[in-house]
Amino acid sequence: MEDSDKTFDIHARFDGESYQDILDRDTREVPECLRAEQAQYLGSEPVPASHYTSAVRFDQEVDHMWMRAWQMACRVEEIPEVGDYLVYEIIDKSVLLVRSAPGRIQAFYNACLHRGRKLALTAGNKTELKCPFHGFCWQLNGDFKSCPTPWDYQHLDAETLQLPELKADTWGGFVFVSFDEAAPPLMDVIGPLDWHFKDWHLEERAITYHVAKVVPCNWKVVAEAFMESQHAPTTHPQIMTHVTDVNSQYDLFSDYVSRQISASAEPSPLLDRETVSEQRILDDMTSRRYKIYSDVKPLPAGVTARAFMAENVRESLQALNGHDYGAYSDAEMLDSILYNVFPNFSVWGGMKPTRVYRWRPNGRDVDSAIMEIYQLDLVPKDGKRPRPSPLRVLSEDERWSDAEELGGLGAIADQDMGNLPYVQQGLKSSGNNQVQFGNYQDMRIRQHHIMIQRYIDGEI
Repeated sequence: MEDSDKTFDIHARFDGESYQDILDRDTREVPECLRAEQAQYLGSEPVPASHYTSAVRFDQEVDHMWMRAWQMACRVEEIPEVGDYLVYEIIDKSVLLVRSAPGRIQAFYNACLHRGRKLALTAGNKTELKCPFHGFCWQLNGDFKSCPTPWDYQHLDAETLQLPELKADTWGGFVFVSFDEAAPPLMDVIGPLDWHFKDWHLEERAITYHVAKVVPCNWKVVAEAFMESQHAPTTHPQIMTHVTDVNSQYDLFSDYVSRQISASAEPSPLLDRETVSEQRILDDMTSRRYKIYSDVKPLPAGVTARAFMAENVRESLQALNGHDYGAYSDAEMLDSILYNVFPNFSVWGGMKPTRVYRWRPNGRDVDSAIMEIYQLDLVPKDGKRPRPSPLRVLSEDERWSDAEELGGLGAIADQDMGNLPYVQQGLKSSGNNQVQFGNYQDMRIRQHHIMIQRYIDGEI
């Protein structure tokens, strides 16, 4: 019997307590965006394993998707002053992001128009963009300024020597770029995020850490490891007492924006609830070395671990930065609320420190990728915006847990990364060249593949 002939419930979900049921017990009013549910059935056909391993497929993604899609390049705070610049690289393209005026950020192809030398290699501040090779020079806005021997270049005019520019725009304190001059407005892509994040203050956050590492797998393999929660009981069994998994909620709000939510301070429904006490939830949760948890005393009688920890985080964050978190729901203080923007940007919702993931191909290597993890904290209410923490790149021999700034997240990331090289190897040795997805729990992954194919087919 063919898969298309099989009958099944396309709306099947975990038969038990849902995330919305957990929200019903919240001690505060839950924002409307967390009450939104928008799942779709996207089909049940397999995806070819070769889509993760084929150099031909990789080149199609580069030409038709990466060179056209909007992608997050940096944070606005990383280039706050006129003359500040940094370099964003994707595949074999290099982009120079420049604060050319107080209210203007521009993105240029990072190449001298004389002989092609990169204009910059690292971040810094300049009053002009000068090539280190022969000294050709541009204004911060890309206008040609001078060269050491103008008598030999009389055949070139200012228009010819204008630095080619990419589309650039900002949202939520992030800078996005697109290589496609015909790309739709950024807000057409961001879409629902603007409403969902309206009370979560992304613009008022600062980078407290930024850690990156090359991962030996295709960029989609690493990205998709963070688009579902069903792996948690097997890959992260230590968090089952205090993070939900198979009853996580998945939503698809637009072609570009999706979300998953897992409740915190609640046990996995795969555990026998009678064996997991509220104190056990509290103890296991606070053992994970997260700085937002203050010293925790024994759980008061009649108080759930979820309500207690949400209040603990409210008090801890207020003591840390002076903001009032009293009106925010337990969910906004505790839960893993992961939004994805196609193709490679994930930003977490809520009011605890915001986590950001970004995944990119490692040059043109189909078998390796770069993963980055940021944390964004609210700037203190009565304090000066701190300088963003610099990027820390882990070596091949370093583990994520060697980055002490990650705290308890490092051990979780190491468990995730422990799977990925073997996923890539397994895909190459597939006997049927098929990858199968769940209809609900893998919905975001399937949409990821649908969008890539639409770009390749010229539908977008």
